Amino acid sequence: MSGPSHVFLVISKLIIRNIRVNYISKRCRRCVPRHFRQQSNMPPKRKNVPSKKDEKESAKTKKKTKISDSKKGAKVKTSEPPPHKDESTKIASSNLDLLHYLTEESWRSLLKEEFSKDYFKNLTAQLSRDYAAEKEIFPPRELIFNALNAAPVDKVKIVILGQDPYHDNGQAMGMAFSVPRDFQPVPPSLKNMYKELAVDIPGFQIPSHGSLETWAQRGVLLLNATLTVEAHQPNSHSKYGWQKFTDSVITHISQDCRGVVFILWGGFAQKKEKLIDDSKHCVIKAAHPSPLSFNKFFGCKCFSKANDALVKMGRDPVNWSIV
Repeated sequence: MSGPSHVFLVISKLIIRNIRVNYISKRCRRCVPRHFRQQSNMPPKRKNVPSKKDEKESAKTKKKTKISDSKKGAKVKTSEPPPHKDESTKIASSNLDLLHYLTEESWRSLLKEEFSKDYFKNLTAQLSRDYAAEKEIFPPRELIFNALNAAPVDKVKIVILGQDPYHDNGQAMGMAFSVPRDFQPVPPSLKNMYKELAVDIPGFQIPSHGSLETWAQRGVLLLNATLTVEAHQPNSHSKYGWQKFTDSVITHISQDCRGVVFILWGGFAQKKEKLIDDSKHCVIKAAHPSPLSFNKFFGCKCFSKANDALVKMGRDPVNWSIV
């Protein structure tokens, strides 16, 4: 077949084919839900391709996660614990050298070991903390051992034992019962001591001041059991450890000296009698000269008795006059 009829036949077949394709397409579209048909018309979603910056951040996050996971089973690191008590004691005590203030050579040699004992290190540490906290401590640190510095071991004839230093301003000078020469008024207990001396020792003249330094120079050790105190707080340092130290002083005198008279006023001082060897020393006991017990103290004649005991033990009596 050729010519126009042939061309007409080919065109007819193409038209019929297109009609059939369109018909089938319409039939299929009716079978597909509407929302799927809408999606099929949308362009395909573009996959998110990470940038180089995102890749770096992702790598860092993964690394941190690994480190975190590895620490889950490990112990959590805590802050360093505070220093051990002994270490803090050493740190604090290093700020204060109490041995420096004990200048009398015989006492320094006799008591040097006490300064290295644990109780004295704790005492020094506590005092150092008080000074660092700017607490007012009596007496001034250079006078803490004033009683010992004024009376060398081999010169001690009489020991008068007090309890703790005066706690008001300007009073304490490192010697039991004594106050600086320019301090007024004379403390009540010392006034009562003067009253007793006036009736006990012939020719004794009551002085206008309260300094007993001349007694110390003549061999009277005016020893407080506690050597420091906080201002206006009586007995505030009684638990610091000073009494172990002063007990050692009494023990050394008892062991190393001869013919010493110990004057113990009141119950507190009289407890120290157990430290004294009374086979080689003399102990005189009486009430305390405080106004609270003056009626029991007055007339005790402890000053004349002390001189009588010294003479019996072959030693010279003490001149109780005060200048």
